This record gives sequence, structure tokens and C-alpha cells, in this order.
Amino acid sequence: MAKAAAAKDYFGLGRVVSLILAIIPFTSWICGAIVRFTEGKLVAGIVRLLLGWGIIWVVDLVLMIVKGKIWRLINC
Repeated sequence: MAKAAAAKDYFGLGRVVSLILAIIPFTSWICGAIVRFTEGKLVAGIVRLLLGWGIIWVVDLVLMIVKGKIWRLINC
């Protein structure tokens, strides 16, 4: 059960709370970067900080609605 909770995006929060955070551009930008840094993905976190306010936000929003997960652009 703990593994399923860890697989959820935005700090293991539920889908509805993660969707609310994804709708707001500023929280999506900050939470996306923090999630990448906590996963140990420094490059992905920096990319999220620099580019997370534009097209990445729209893609994250769509994927959160459809799949319940944010976009994993870079896995390094």
C-alpha cells in the first residue's frame, strides 16, 4: 500500500489534491521542481524551474486530468 502512495505525484497526495495543485500555475511550477529535487533528479528540477511555467504546465495539467501523473520530461 505504501508503494502505491509513493507512486502518486505531488508528494504522495491524492489525485484530487494533486489536480488542484496542477491547475494553479505557480504551485504546479514549484511543486514540480520540488518533486524532481526530492527524487534526486537535479537536472530535471532545474529544467522545471527554468521552463516549468509554459508548455510544461499545460502538459502537466492535461496528464494530471487524464492519467493522474505529471510529465516526466527528464529522468536524470
